[in-house]
Amino acid sequence: MQYISHYPSPLGRILLAADGIGLTGLWFEGQKYFACCLDREHTEKEIPLFEMTRRWLDLYFSGREPDFSVPLHAAGTAFQKEVWEILCSIPYGQTMTYGGIARQLAAKRGVPRMSAQAVGGAVGHNPISILVPCHRVVGANGSLTGYAGGIDRKIKLLTLEKADMNRFFIPKNGTAL
Repeated sequence: MQYISHYPSPLGRILLAADGIGLTGLWFEGQKYFACCLDREHTEKEIPLFEMTRRWLDLYFSGREPDFSVPLHAAGTAFQKEVWEILCSIPYGQTMTYGGIARQLAAKRGVPRMSAQAVGGAVGHNPISILVPCHRVVGANGSLTGYAGGIDRKIKLLTLEKADMNRFFIPKNGTAL
């Protein structure tokens, strides 16, 4: 059974979803792939995990790095889960490129290379925004592209984390805007 709740963030209302194991979703209302892995049958109910998630988000949106983790239970393919695991290793306030993630995966698998585009697809389908920090992934040339919650939110999240924004730019066109 999945449960849902809402969180009023400074960047817009957030939908939280969880099961008996961990958080299964965290989406800004109206974002791309909104509630993509939410079971048809779910119940709006306050559970302890949502209280913990709200505490985490309160700390995060106050500009501090939370010092505890929330149990996660994201549904995805083995490849997606590998990518999301790497996302969780990107330090607060830092960024990594899609190509950098692809190189890490290739090294882990013992293959010469992996597709940065495939990594981009997995990053884009991350169902647990912010806690699995897909906003910390940027293009190799410094372009801020590919955030399902929108480029404006990506900029605000990176700024909140005090990331060095001088080397980034918003692309004028492209499919990942």
